[in-house]
Amino acid sequence: MPTHRPVDIHQLFTRITHELRKLYVGQEELVLGTLVALFSGGHVLIESVPGLGKTIFVRALGQVLGCKFGRIQFTADLMPSDITGSPIFDMKTQEFRFRPGPVFTQLLLCDEINRAPAKTHAALLEIMQEYRVTVERVSYRLERPFLVLATQNPIESEGTYNLPEAQLDRFMFKIVADYPAEHEEAEILRLHSTQLDLDSRLAQLATVTGPDEILAATQQCGQVYIDDKLLHYVNTLVRRTRQWPQFHVGASPRAGLAMLQGARTLAAFMGREYAVPDDVVQVALPALRHRVILTAEAEVEGRHVDEILRELIRSVEVPRL
Repeated sequence: MPTHRPVDIHQLFTRITHELRKLYVGQEELVLGTLVALFSGGHVLIESVPGLGKTIFVRALGQVLGCKFGRIQFTADLMPSDITGSPIFDMKTQEFRFRPGPVFTQLLLCDEINRAPAKTHAALLEIMQEYRVTVERVSYRLERPFLVLATQNPIESEGTYNLPEAQLDRFMFKIVADYPAEHEEAEILRLHSTQLDLDSRLAQLATVTGPDEILAATQQCGQVYIDDKLLHYVNTLVRRTRQWPQFHVGASPRAGLAMLQGARTLAAFMGREYAVPDDVVQVALPALRHRVILTAEAEVEGRHVDEILRELIRSVEVPRL
């Protein structure tokens, strides 16, 4: 069996971010969170207003990573077969053959996911968890790596369906993308105001890795050392969300797994073979914010999930390793 030579993950991370920065400006949390999720085998939910360049980001990411890119615009009449594909009748062979849907890609942008009905969400759920599509009792495997980046608009709630808690829990991180800073917005205007075709701009980006190297690096990230004290720290944080007075529902054990794997990958990106408490703190908000539900009283008081989670994180003693 061939042995993969170890990947220098810190150098790989630097090369990826350097190339992305040539076309995509700002949104540090989105870029870092997406890369951490990709190299941890997770998926990302993005909450942001329209026009912040999410499609450009995923297309640029696909070009830099050497992975296939797909985009689905979710609408109220989107059916599961519209994303998975369906059997069509071939007149030549007089047989049904499966025509793959847009989900058969590696980086999938699901735009405005909360506009689709529940059964379409359920179809996506299996794809995210099992990395396969089942149609007419036949399963079709998806190519790895496979990353779902789903977006939802926090402003327009008309004609949307709330994502069920079970599906929200499948996302490793929820990232809130805000408007860029003044200097970043000026750079965006300078870069993208010319009438230059996006495809030609993307072609200028170098492909610095490929699917095989990403999968090998993902395996390596899983081997980063986690001290027992750090494991106990993560466990305490997750369990405390279930007793916190402002939370009606706390985080599931999957939140702890997301935090540990995220901390491992982040440590590897920073060139370390061991994770530290700072890694956990950095991934805690994205890993927890969509897995807790505020009490009615906290909502009436106008409290925000992030603000309460920060209080909770400060209340837990940081271990000394």
